[in-house]
Amino acid sequence: MSSKQLHLNAFLMGVGHHEAAWRHPRTDARRILDVGHFQELARIAERGKLDSVFFADGLAVGPRVERNTQSIFEPVTLLSAMAVATEHVGLIATASTTYSDPYNTARKFASLDHISKGRAGWNIVTSAGADEAANFGLDGIPLHSGRYERATEYLEVALALWDSWEDEAVVLDSGTGVFADPTKVHRIDHSGEHFTVRGPLNTPRSSQGRPLLVQAGSSESGKDFAARYAEAVFTAQRTLDEGKAFYTDLKGRLARYGRRPDELKVLPGIVPFIGSTEAEAQALEQEFTDLISPDYALRQLSNMLGIDLTAHALDAPLPPLPPEAEIQGNKSRYRLVKELAAKEDLTVRSLIGRLGGGRGHRTFAGTPDQIADELESWFTAGAADGFNVMPPYLPGGLEDFVAHVVPILQRRGLFRTNYTATTLRGHYGLAAPANRFEGSDERSVAKVG
Repeated sequence: MSSKQLHLNAFLMGVGHHEAAWRHPRTDARRILDVGHFQELARIAERGKLDSVFFADGLAVGPRVERNTQSIFEPVTLLSAMAVATEHVGLIATASTTYSDPYNTARKFASLDHISKGRAGWNIVTSAGADEAANFGLDGIPLHSGRYERATEYLEVALALWDSWEDEAVVLDSGTGVFADPTKVHRIDHSGEHFTVRGPLNTPRSSQGRPLLVQAGSSESGKDFAARYAEAVFTAQRTLDEGKAFYTDLKGRLARYGRRPDELKVLPGIVPFIGSTEAEAQALEQEFTDLISPDYALRQLSNMLGIDLTAHALDAPLPPLPPEAEIQGNKSRYRLVKELAAKEDLTVRSLIGRLGGGRGHRTFAGTPDQIADELESWFTAGAADGFNVMPPYLPGGLEDFVAHVVPILQRRGLFRTNYTATTLRGHYGLAAPANRFEGSDERSVAKVG
């Protein structure tokens, strides 16, 4: 029986993470536009006592809409609908710092936090796609370093806005006619390189203080950003040794920002194909691989590697790739895919098959016990604080994980049998953050109007 327990997040995408999930008979593609489908997924995750559910997001239609598109609903809107269908499970959404403003984003997540009674989280991304840039009037992707500089200031503004209402600011005294104490509501008066924001936010502080901060970049800039701000990190590591190296590196960066290792949770992604036997699970995975559309997969691969592969021979190895220094998109995913192809001497056809389930995240086909063994080995070896579970098809893949893998982890004492907290921060073992304005009249609206 372990005294330390792992964390589990369900990464939800349409009718499954596998790019061919919508074509497989285990799914109903018509449900990608059905909010009831997503509410059902949230209830399944809550039945399994999972810490949270999560939606990625993109700001473009995707590489080949003829074959697939991954982002349909704006995620905070969708999670608001899921909040009213659940009571406990955390709700994490992606929002970009590149093509939005911090005031609206801070208000949007504060609203979700109130709607869900303290269960909101923000996955902070910097947007690395050329298609996204074109939707916002840009000729190309903003420079990688510049995106993180903007993200740093963006997040500092959001943090200040979430603090702009102290916990006791809302009075609601009908007898005296006092709605809020103006000495406890503060302007932030931010003036920086990218943003000028007066404040305060027009949404009070939530029951968990502010949304959980999540990050997914694994480049050097991304890891430094995570070490400074993130409370959970979603990462793609394919081997135990790679997972341990990333975990040790990231946790080792926290001290320079005055943080303890337990203040950040590392959750590698895993795409589990579950069967009653290993052969059954592997056959199921092959069914999905056989449904991959090569033209769609090649465009995705082109985006990852920064080179046009759409006319490249499927049964040939990758051509010479541009150096990483020239990549302005997702550097960590570029490195992962390049190293995977080289290490296993994969043809392009084999490579797109390996990436079809999770775009570089680790895919594992096995029995429930084998999957539980794999999760336990990473957890106990110091490669993970938990896992970002990416069901290849939905809802069945999540139902099988909750029904068959979670109970094994619970019996081993590795995962909770009941919720013991009411907020997302509580699920992850994190306290509500201190408010920078608490007990101070600095820039209160009572003084500065």
